[in-house]
Amino acid sequence: MILSGRGVSAVLGPTNTGKTHFAIERMVAHGSGIIGLPLRLLAREVYTRVVERVGVQNVALVTGEEKISPPNARFSVCTVEAMPRETKVAFVAIDEIQLAGDLERGHIFTDRLLHLRGREETLLLGSATMKSILIQLLPGITIVERPRLSQLFYAGQKKITRLPQRTAIVAFSADEVYAIAELIRRQRGGAAVVLGALSPRTRNAQVGLYQEGDVEYLVATDAIGMGLNLDVDHVAFAQDRKFDGYQFRNLNPGELGQIAGRAGRHVKDGTFGVTGRVDPFDDELVERLETHKFDPVKVLQWRTEKFDFSSIAGLQRSLDAAPRVEGLTRALPATDQQALEYLSRYPEISDITDRPERVEKLWEACALPDYRRITPAQHADLIQSLYFDLVRRGTVNEDFLAEQVRRADRTDGEIDTLSARIAQIRTWTYVSNRPGWLADPTHWQEKTREIEDRLSDALHERLTKRFVDRRTSVLMKRLRENAMLEAEISVNGDVFVEGHAMGQLSGFRFTPISGMEGPDAKAVQAAAYKALALEFEARAARLHASGNNDLAIGSDGLVRWLGDPVARLVGTDHILHPRVILLADEQLTGIARDHVAARVERFVNHHISTVLKPLDDLSRAEDLQGLAKGLAFQLVENLGVLFRRDVADDVKSLDQDGRASMRRYGVRFGAYHIFMPALLKPAPAELITLLWALKHDGLDKPGYGDLIPVLAAGRTSVVTEPSFERMFYKLAGFRFLGKRAVRIDILERLADLIRPLLQWKPGTPARPDGAYDGRRFTTTTAMLSILGATPDDMEEILKGLGYRADSVSAEEAAAFLATQTGSTATEAAAGAEKSDEDGVEEADQASEATGEAEAAPASAEEAPASDAAPAEATASEQPAEAAEAAEPKPVLLWRPGGRSDNQRGTGRPGGDRRPQGQRNQAPREGGEGRAEGRGEGRRDDRRSDNRGDRRDDNRGKFGGKSERQDRGDRKDRGPRPERDNNKSQPARFEAKPPRKEKPVDPDSPFAKLAALKEQLKK
Repeated sequence: MILSGRGVSAVLGPTNTGKTHFAIERMVAHGSGIIGLPLRLLAREVYTRVVERVGVQNVALVTGEEKISPPNARFSVCTVEAMPRETKVAFVAIDEIQLAGDLERGHIFTDRLLHLRGREETLLLGSATMKSILIQLLPGITIVERPRLSQLFYAGQKKITRLPQRTAIVAFSADEVYAIAELIRRQRGGAAVVLGALSPRTRNAQVGLYQEGDVEYLVATDAIGMGLNLDVDHVAFAQDRKFDGYQFRNLNPGELGQIAGRAGRHVKDGTFGVTGRVDPFDDELVERLETHKFDPVKVLQWRTEKFDFSSIAGLQRSLDAAPRVEGLTRALPATDQQALEYLSRYPEISDITDRPERVEKLWEACALPDYRRITPAQHADLIQSLYFDLVRRGTVNEDFLAEQVRRADRTDGEIDTLSARIAQIRTWTYVSNRPGWLADPTHWQEKTREIEDRLSDALHERLTKRFVDRRTSVLMKRLRENAMLEAEISVNGDVFVEGHAMGQLSGFRFTPISGMEGPDAKAVQAAAYKALALEFEARAARLHASGNNDLAIGSDGLVRWLGDPVARLVGTDHILHPRVILLADEQLTGIARDHVAARVERFVNHHISTVLKPLDDLSRAEDLQGLAKGLAFQLVENLGVLFRRDVADDVKSLDQDGRASMRRYGVRFGAYHIFMPALLKPAPAELITLLWALKHDGLDKPGYGDLIPVLAAGRTSVVTEPSFERMFYKLAGFRFLGKRAVRIDILERLADLIRPLLQWKPGTPARPDGAYDGRRFTTTTAMLSILGATPDDMEEILKGLGYRADSVSAEEAAAFLATQTGSTATEAAAGAEKSDEDGVEEADQASEATGEAEAAPASAEEAPASDAAPAEATASEQPAEAAEAAEPKPVLLWRPGGRSDNQRGTGRPGGDRRPQGQRNQAPREGGEGRAEGRGEGRRDDRRSDNRGDRRDDNRGKFGGKSERQDRGDRKDRGPRPERDNNKSQPARFEAKPPRKEKPVDPDSPFAKLAALKEQLKK
């Protein structure tokens, strides 16, 4: 073999030397020409550039899967595999000739550079590493070395998320490429993807995304090293090992330099480096990459161009021939040779391939590329089917072809599915472009091209959707152009910048949508805030001018404006004046922020003073003096509810004028509580609960907000939840009584029902329902009704209030009540002739027993255990059969608890045998949840204000003594003799100076009771 380099020029040099551009210029200077390129993608790019120079009618594009052949085309752009073996054109150029050393495709490049020549000029383009082997193989060749137009520098190791913009990240597997692209999308907005397995149309579209600036990053395999002209500033290696078709190996310096050289364009310098997954390059390698000094190529891959088609065995022997020229080495079996090896073992193939033309046809069929990347055996089976059709029918069976094409003609599925379909349709595109293989090749060329384009577009869409955040990419592009971004806000607060959803504007806070991270995301958010600056000012003006109905305070402590949170309340030392913290971004500044803060604070103060007006008025009261002012202060501090036992001394010392002045502010002095009824409504109770929770960090405590719906539903009592904070019951207007909680105002109504039962005197007519012996009572239907409770619940409630139960049998109780109802008229008349003073005194003593019952040990858990059933659970209420079989349940007689409960007997129907003075003593103050101290001295009596008010009103009406005078008179008279409840006592009269009449408070319930008694007497 004698080779010559006469008339052949080699333009050698590193990347970015303008070699391809030089070849195009030389080709169009001739009358005709052909240029061979390593990739179909690059062939498409060069074809477009040549068309721009000489017109589309003068340029042909020929690849294995595509053919554009105008009738009078003077220039041809081809892949190296599609270049003819012989040509008559004036100019021939072959690009990237260093691929002649590639194990898989090298023999094709070697064949073309050794044998294909132009009539006038032949140009070889490639790396400087080819210089010595070209001089050796082609004596007389002209070598032209071109320097790189820009410099290349090593930038070291950087994390993927910290790589600069306009970076190409290189990996060598599809899975790795996809993983990196997904990371870039989450952190930096998106990346274009370029793989050799993608169709040229898809790769072009992805490269277009990068070139047009829609994304700033390109994730690719070493396909970008094959002459793709990209605006890359930095190349980062995410891997430095690849599978070359035979084994995993490290890339050699020449391969690394070919890829790294893509950084920099024209005279713009570039950088290269590695990611955090790759060890940094050593100094020697860095120097070689920066100076483009690589080991020369010593041998080229070679395969004979003279095939023996006499038989299959002869063809195989010719393929195994060794080169006879130094510098060439026999190439490893390529895909076509591997397929021939498999098919030669099939008897049916050997039988039918009986003459040279069929051997040649078999070898032509074996040239079918393995686009699908399947096993050699599977690929050989497909070739066998095609070969049998070509031999037996003359063309490929179009029914079989139609079925295969139909299966690939679907655009649904994800990336891998579409990639597999594209590989399949590319196989049939290749078949349709083989001359003589189809009866109607034009139809199938158009059909397969249309399907491949459709699948490629669908794959590009899937890749873009998965790996590109179009919102971020478009906005970043606009930011680079320094353009004014247009912002739009929907009615529900969705923010759109340049038509892309950016997040939600709630009040004065902008929340970006999820998935925006990294420096780019910060830049996009900054752009969004810049576009929203005018909206913040406009909203601040609207809020400043808005009415109170547009603002609201939620149970979570947030102040909302038209539903959006604008501020948060924080507790302070003064519970009625919480601090307001604005919920606004830093972009709300200056006067606009001051206006918003002032308006929100003004609303909060107005809302609290309106909803809690009674409490606010009481806190500002200037006409209260002395004890009344101190009691009002305590009432405000406790948010409108005081247990009477806690302020018994103050209430006892408070005169009637002080009480009247507090009543004018809505304060009620009840038997068990000092409270403000106007606050026992859902709205005030909810606000009170919130204010307390803000001060005591109670928003997250169990039970917060759960009792307000109970109050709003009108429930008078509720089963308590042990896990709830007890304070929430009081704030909602309920009294916690062990297993049951009762509304405070309902407990006062219960006290009103109990008081007449303890004031009733045995022997007097019209015994009230539930009265027993003047010191004890039974529960009634009215009590159960107002409490919404069962008899068992009633027992718990009374025990919680400090009442104690005596158990008697139903027969004994019935007999005793019969004696009371059988009293004579004379006794009734005698009872009616009692002095006003004695009547008031007895009523006061009964009221004292009722009102101060809770001063005894009050919790249900502390009350003495009793097996007695409620009074209503008598035998008469049971079914007849059960009543006959079971004994009647005992009756519970309730009395105010006291210090000497443990010394009293139970079940005495004749009443207490103690002296009257001792019998009517008030129970010892113990309070809710306090243990009863035995043997301790009695505390000061704490009398109900209702009783005191009633005494004052009655004595004012009937000329009775004052409370203090009455006590002094009784002390002078000595102890009152014991009375017999079954006999009437003669009336006692004493000469007393007339007492000055006091005006009667018309709002006092005791004045009304006194008037009612007067009517009854008449």
